Amino acid sequence: MSASHRRSCRSGAAHASRSERGFTLIEGLVGVAIAGVLSSIAYPSVEAQVQRSRRTDALVALLQAQLAEERYRANNAGYATLAELGLRDTSPASHYRLQASANASGGYDLVATAVATQARDARCRVLRLSLADGALVQASGSDATTANGADANRACWSR
Repeated sequence: MSASHRRSCRSGAAHASRSERGFTLIEGLVGVAIAGVLSSIAYPSVEAQVQRSRRTDALVALLQAQLAEERYRANNAGYATLAELGLRDTSPASHYRLQASANASGGYDLVATAVATQARDARCRVLRLSLADGALVQASGSDATTANGADANRACWSR
């Protein structure tokens, strides 16, 4: 092997090893910054979907309580509390606290209030299912007044 050939092989190997080393620190930081920006944009959307899916936990619990109230009423003169119905005071996945009470019109009020991280679902924090004068009313809101408008109420109760 000639001396000139050995020199060209060494310089080519040195050049190849520099280009094959990998990413520089700056390139890595740019990649992390881009990932951070993308995740900060996506997080609110993902959180909203998680809250919406957890709302079904409350809907299931309220509808189960409604059925239990109607079964109880078929055999008794009035409506019952959750304890009398044999139901827990939390939803199946424990994202909501439940309350049941009789109302002045001879019906009942079933209320699901979000707890823990689900309480950040400000628009639909409280869901109310009421039977008043033979009419079943679905209401929702950020507090016990459940004063959402029709569109927001429909969004909270949609499955």
